[in-house]
Amino acid sequence: ADRESSSSREGDSSKARKRLERKPLSIERTKGSEILFGIAPCSLALSQSRRDLFRLFLKQSSGPRRLVMSEFVLQATARGVPVHHVKRRELDALCRGQIHQGVCLEATPLRFKSLEEAEKPDLGDEENPNQQLIWLVLEQIQDPMNLGALLRSAYFLGVDRVVTSQRNSCPLTPTVSKASSGAMEVFDVYSTDDLRSFLKAKTAEGWEVVGTVSKPEDVENVPVISCLEFRWNNPVIIVIGSEGDGLSLETQLLCHRMLAIPPGRTLHPGIESLNVSVATGILLHSICSQKLRHGD
Repeated sequence: ADRESSSSREGDSSKARKRLERKPLSIERTKGSEILFGIAPCSLALSQSRRDLFRLFLKQSSGPRRLVMSEFVLQATARGVPVHHVKRRELDALCRGQIHQGVCLEATPLRFKSLEEAEKPDLGDEENPNQQLIWLVLEQIQDPMNLGALLRSAYFLGVDRVVTSQRNSCPLTPTVSKASSGAMEVFDVYSTDDLRSFLKAKTAEGWEVVGTVSKPEDVENVPVISCLEFRWNNPVIIVIGSEGDGLSLETQLLCHRMLAIPPGRTLHPGIESLNVSVATGILLHSICSQKLRHGD
């Protein structure tokens, strides 16, 4: 009986040991830091000088990712960032179970820029009458995956500037950076606390303000056209509304025109709109492709 009880005690203690081994190490974070995750966001954050960088965490790797990891070590060493090789579960704990691809980076957060910080660099652009400018304005986009996808499309398609409303908008989080495939790390994002005054001021400067709508019948007092018919002559601001409600009525009334995407079939009730980031990609492509043609 004694042997049985001692072996059961040993069994219990080995189970407890395994439990302890399974428990991730707790890594103390630098005050005010956040954890970026994913290959593209971490690599671009390391190559830009926009964040303060504290530590790089890499999964202990011997597989096909070994080359990628050694590139990260070189990047971090060049920037003087300490590198820690850790187990997958430590990385899972650091980024709370997000898809990290074996890489996490502790860094200071990125903030929105204020529009005042940006006025000077644009003077050269606006003095050139042949330069076509396109800005994307986001009113109350709250989903970080949508914001990241919007930034990725805007960067890829050649948008000159992205401006968000401060109120009810998603901040520039690590999830946004991952969803943007790192575009957030290289592309400044601006913010305004008074979207309507900003749109009125741009209209007075000769910009065309164009809204977007999924159901043309919902719009009153503003002409609605298909994005395929839109012709671009002046600097243009495309305004995108929130995921659920679209553009607020006050913002709609500041638009010169509203753009709609014509569907390719008669739509089933309840499936009558596109995801906001997909719709924006389509609209931006139809407008930015004109910019490329003008340049030829």
